[in-house]
Amino acid sequence: MAPNAVSDAPTTFASNPKQHGQDIEAASAAASRVDYLARAQWLRAAVLGANDGLVSVASLMIGVGAVNVGARAMLVSGLAGLVAGACSMAIGEFVSVYAQYDIQVAHSDRARSSSSSDASGEGSGEEEEGLPSPTKAAAASALAFALGALLPLLSGGFVRPWGARIAAVCASTSLGLAGFGAAGAYLGGANVVRSGVRVLLGGWLAMAVTFALLKLFSLAFKMEVMSA
Repeated sequence: MAPNAVSDAPTTFASNPKQHGQDIEAASAAASRVDYLARAQWLRAAVLGANDGLVSVASLMIGVGAVNVGARAMLVSGLAGLVAGACSMAIGEFVSVYAQYDIQVAHSDRARSSSSSDASGEGSGEEEEGLPSPTKAAAASALAFALGALLPLLSGGFVRPWGARIAAVCASTSLGLAGFGAAGAYLGGANVVRSGVRVLLGGWLAMAVTFALLKLFSLAFKMEVMSA
């Protein structure tokens, strides 16, 4: 009896090149979306850090200007605020991100030890590659704070007349607040105008409260200094 050619032939499945190409495109799109989200988070953190530097140093200079009409005092106070704030932001970010790094590494180690499959080990390795860098996060945070702090420092620190100096700090800070607020809202997907106005009003409030409290303090204790 002749062998059955149909039953004896090996079974083969034709591949679908179109489906394969769609899978590759979907994977590439997912990777690009994750990369975009990571960049957006970094940019938004940088904008918030710059906004912190702007509000902190501007409020500090305005507060010193309430008790001291000298340009040198405001310049030195602004510079001290820039250095101290940048160092504080860097140390805080380093400690925070390093704690997150330790938690994720410990989680990866537990997942690797609880499973002996090769796929799980590769997945843990990929997770570790995507972990944040504490040093880079600290440097980025300090740089963002310093860049924001430079705006009021350079705009008003070298102006001699007291009134013009205060006005220059307030004007440059207002422009910076509106810009940083709008940028943060755009990166976060929020309403740009509403966020910009909110950040602007918050910065004005911080400067007004600092100026008022320091002015009341100087009047109560007669500590106003008239040095140039």
